[in-house]
Amino acid sequence: MSTRTRPVKKTEAAPASDPPDPRGTPGTRNTVVLLALTAVTNLADGIIKIALPVLATGITDSPGQVAAVALALTLPWLLVSLPAGVLADRADRRRLLWLAGGIRLLAIGWLIQTVTSDSTTIGTLAAVGAVLGTAEVIAQTSETALIPALVPRAERERANAWIAGVETAANEFCGPMIGGLLLTAGTGIALGSTWVAYLAAALLLLLLTGRFRAVRTTKEETTTEPGTGTETGTGTGTAPRTGRAPRAREFTEGLRYLWHHRLLRTTTLILTVLGASWGAWLALMPLVAKETMGLDARQYGIVLSALGVGGLAGTLAVTRINRLLGRRWAMFADLLGTLAMMAVPVLTTQVWAVATAAFLGGMGGTLWTVNSRLIAQNTVPDALMGRYSSAARLIGWGGMPIGAGLIGVLAEAFGTRVAFLVFAAAVAATIPPFLRIVTTDELRRSA
Repeated sequence: MSTRTRPVKKTEAAPASDPPDPRGTPGTRNTVVLLALTAVTNLADGIIKIALPVLATGITDSPGQVAAVALALTLPWLLVSLPAGVLADRADRRRLLWLAGGIRLLAIGWLIQTVTSDSTTIGTLAAVGAVLGTAEVIAQTSETALIPALVPRAERERANAWIAGVETAANEFCGPMIGGLLLTAGTGIALGSTWVAYLAAALLLLLLTGRFRAVRTTKEETTTEPGTGTETGTGTGTAPRTGRAPRAREFTEGLRYLWHHRLLRTTTLILTVLGASWGAWLALMPLVAKETMGLDARQYGIVLSALGVGGLAGTLAVTRINRLLGRRWAMFADLLGTLAMMAVPVLTTQVWAVATAAFLGGMGGTLWTVNSRLIAQNTVPDALMGRYSSAARLIGWGGMPIGAGLIGVLAEAFGTRVAFLVFAAAVAATIPPFLRIVTTDELRRSA
């Protein structure tokens, strides 16, 4: 591959150091607001995560149809990630969060209406899941792009740790546990509480201060391929070319930046397998819990909450683990945790064993999330952050609907144990490339 360089006219992001805050508001205030926003929205998401599959199991006992509801919830990561990234880099990111909130309120309102009129079908649940999934893509992409702009570099590791921890604890622990209890009290109560939570999140956005659009300046400069020194149109730490790129190019700039960065490309591809495994586990476990383990909605919510307990443990330990083991081994823990999640149901359906594996998966997931976000935020330019985030999630989180759909097919054809075994083998296959490419030196160069 050629190592020649050439002049490229491009748009350069604001410096990677602390972003300017025109109102002089400390980054700590924005961090607190983002934490609260993350907690409320993910609490609601966690309730929905258990409510939709549980409602589906009340309509059908087909693994494929139950998995289809989970598939609809995650499929938008494949379908609308790239457009959402372009929006996040072109539009006001806070307004996009309000847009996502409005979509969520309308979708939950429609679902409440169908439940109260006793007209809910698998199609209804899948449609609501797809709408809520689309809103989640817009919200997650916009919020991720906001963090480097609103939080100073010196505070980012702590902010990312707490945001990731709150996200996991609310989404995987508190949300499912509360959701199970609320579903026991009544489906209308559970869904109504979710609607109120999304409304509260929209109001919290009023408290954010600072810059909500990407900063863009232009200059002529030689660029090289990120992480390799070879020629490319978008270099390390550089944003897209000057002006508005043609639509097709604008949609793919985040993908090209990611693909030309060896470390980011590798971790994202590994995340695809991990995400597919998580999507598969979440899609099939509600039926396994009901049919094989004999659990009701409340008990399943407690098992599912073990993911969040592990995530909270990861939040509290991530800084110390990073210091003791380094980022590389902290991220490697996620491979082991996800492997345990997928392998244990092959061996046993004992509640304590499944919950323990979920705890390990949740802890590893937080360690990966915190470190991978920090690497990206310190590497990718602000003007490209939305498109990079959407591209990374298209490839990484896009594995979730694939996993959800695939495990339903496998379970229908071969049974649940074989289905879980296939995904356990896939996670194990990611270990050699991780050890070969995600090295301490590579992580240091990216930092």
